[in-house]
Amino acid sequence: MNAVLLSLATFFSTLVGGLLALKFRDRLHFVLSFTAGVLLGVVSFDILPEIFALAREHEIDPVGAMVALVVGFLLFHGLEKVVLIHHVHETDYPAHHHPQVGVLSALALAGHSFMDGVAIGLAFQVSPAVGMVVAVAVIAHDFCDGLNTVSLMLVHHNTTPRSFAMLRLDSLTPVAGAASTLLFRVPPAMLLLYLGFFAGFLLYIGASDVLPEAHSQNRSAITGTLIGLTCLGAAFIFVVVRLAG
Repeated sequence: MNAVLLSLATFFSTLVGGLLALKFRDRLHFVLSFTAGVLLGVVSFDILPEIFALAREHEIDPVGAMVALVVGFLLFHGLEKVVLIHHVHETDYPAHHHPQVGVLSALALAGHSFMDGVAIGLAFQVSPAVGMVVAVAVIAHDFCDGLNTVSLMLVHHNTTPRSFAMLRLDSLTPVAGAASTLLFRVPPAMLLLYLGFFAGFLLYIGASDVLPEAHSQNRSAITGTLIGLTCLGAAFIFVVVRLAG
């Protein structure tokens, strides 16, 4: 039950991150630049190391997780290009938005938040000490998830009520994920595949959606600031992961 109670903190953490993105929507390019760094940092400093550590611990070949990463990247690319008819040249990107892309991205992040809750629950199944460490990391990470959810909704021209609805969903899913672990256990091999798939998804939306939009204004006066914010986002995740570890 400690896992479920701690997961309630992720609800407020996610909600605060999303509300900040809504409040500063007029400076969305700055928020998106930071978000791009966060996405890169989560993949590089959190998910990939976790994949290889889990593979070593359980003597599982990590190649399957890397295949899942590529599948996740290409699957979302295909959804944009085929299902959502996202045919556009990179130079046309600033004027090209699909609300459905934002919703799909936010739903995927909500799925990830559910698994964040699962991670807290499974960590407490190992020991209370491990559970506390994982919970602290997830609480900090879910602040960025809330920010990312709203940013991705707004950048694809979704309405404020719709963006807030997705934020509420993203806030609730970690609690549901933690509660679900009272009923089941996830085999390590399946968890590896999930982590790889989600890493591919994050890499795609960071490189193909968030970064291009963040720099779409092409104003040299703020380019350095935007790049600096991207670096700051990645550094923020690096510090959070190191402190949590």
